[in-house]
Amino acid sequence: MGQRPSEMQLQLFFLLGSLIRAYRPDGLLTLGDGDVADAAAAMAATLEAAGRGVIAELSASNPVSEGLRRKMDAFLAEVGKGGGSRFGRDAAAVLRGVERGARHEAPGVGDDSNAYLTLLARILPPAPEQPPSPAASPIILP
Repeated sequence: MGQRPSEMQLQLFFLLGSLIRAYRPDGLLTLGDGDVADAAAAMAATLEAAGRGVIAELSASNPVSEGLRRKMDAFLAEVGKGGGSRFGRDAAAVLRGVERGARHEAPGVGDDSNAYLTLLARILPPAPEQPPSPAASPIILP
């Protein structure tokens, strides 16, 4: 995203940021900026390869980032239905921007090891809590 991002790219950035904020790895593992950068890089490389006509699914380097990459893949497949190659290029550009931010290459991100995740937490509201669904009544009404 070296130039001014398009409306589609901005929307994708905020949607992906929300997905990253909501992602919780399995077990006792925690998500860090390095995991976000790794997942975004792998997903962007997959989309860039697809844009060149190469079918490849590049994996992230560890279980946490691979889990996030899979979430991104499923999300982008759903959101990008019918978007064609233009959507793939936009998504790849956004993911490269996320990667740069998570690797702290962008100015203003900070020096903390989780500065990118902290920045996302500041600019994106937390996901709304789902109220527990009421228990089904054992009484069957006609």
